[in-house]
Amino acid sequence: MAQLDDTYDPLTPVPQDRRAFGAFDAFSLWFSLGIGLLVLQAGAFLVPGLSLAAAFGAIVTGTLLGVLLLAAAGVVGADTGLSAIGSLRLSLGARGAAIPAVLNAVQLTGWGAFEIIAMRDSADALAKQTFGVSSPLLWTLLFGGLATALAILGPVSFVRRFLRAWGLWLLLAGASWLTWRLLADHDVGALLAKAGTGEMSFGAGVDLVVAMPLSWLPLIADYTRFGRSPGGMFRGSAAGYLLANIWFMGLGAAYALAAGGGEGVLLTALAASGGGIALLLIVIDETDNTFADIHSAAISTATLVPLKPAHLALGFGALCTLIALLAPLARYEGFLLLIGSVFAPLFGVVLTDHFVVRRRKAAVLSATNLNLPGLAAWAVGIAAYQALSRLAPDIGATLPAFAVAAVVYLGLHRLKARA
Repeated sequence: MAQLDDTYDPLTPVPQDRRAFGAFDAFSLWFSLGIGLLVLQAGAFLVPGLSLAAAFGAIVTGTLLGVLLLAAAGVVGADTGLSAIGSLRLSLGARGAAIPAVLNAVQLTGWGAFEIIAMRDSADALAKQTFGVSSPLLWTLLFGGLATALAILGPVSFVRRFLRAWGLWLLLAGASWLTWRLLADHDVGALLAKAGTGEMSFGAGVDLVVAMPLSWLPLIADYTRFGRSPGGMFRGSAAGYLLANIWFMGLGAAYALAAGGGEGVLLTALAASGGGIALLLIVIDETDNTFADIHSAAISTATLVPLKPAHLALGFGALCTLIALLAPLARYEGFLLLIGSVFAPLFGVVLTDHFVVRRRKAAVLSATNLNLPGLAAWAVGIAAYQALSRLAPDIGATLPAFAVAAVVYLGLHRLKARA
């Protein structure tokens, strides 16, 4: 299975008879990727600005909207057999797709390092609390090395040998333990009765939530291209991420409100409330998010250079680990978020092109180097995102920018067709 992932480069469709993923494989992968420390922390950001009840409403609404778009992007990979960046050539042209390929590799390197730092800090805090031992260097090398090894194996081996064998059940056990401790240690009714401070609007809360599933848009086709059927990839991916994101964002909001708010307070509350063991399991699971960052950074780069994804994964894994060891990465979080904001309008173009313009017919790569309507619509969508985030932050910018790019692309395509 490990060789299968390395056999097909990102620009070569995976043949139908060599696709191994079923719906349960997609569910396992996306349930796992929807669980993590950063998801807990994102849920914690919703309170106390929103009440816990309003936060749950934003979590459900944003997750439903985001998951539908995420699963639709997964169908593109299953329909074409191409990687995420490879399929962008159909919408932007060969040279046009090089722009998101570079941006994706840069942002995934940064987020991969962030994931290693999150795992390191949490595991080190737990070890210090339990055993009185602290070794950030050891934890950094351990988690960076593990994630790199999994990325070299590739998605089919990762899902079949790691997630389906025992990883999924480990996650379910950890999530169930954290949920039970929340219900046992805190008065959830009293937490629900607390009013929000009003520092965050409901629309801004939905925008924060929807950004979580949409952050995976430039990656999902790297995995669904190995799917046996588009329908199975849609159902499995949507169900897995929907369940995980609602569950864990809700836990993050509830624990943070019970602890008085704050990112550091959240982790302390999780460990102190009897959830230390479960939190350790989640820290271990966070490796799969880093695996996805490293693997997809390699796949994106392989569309630009003639190197095998496995070799690139080794290089990106080492780079992420080195950044986690040396760089003050928190300074660059705003830059990484800025890069990530360009992908929501991009996939407004991609999904409109795939489902409306080409009606899911995408077996042959376009010979056009640049698809100007696609690039122009993408640029308008980015401008809409930046304008809305500054002028009307309370309504959110992610979904409106997605819609603007989609409508503009459809309009430009029809004008081009008439001309």
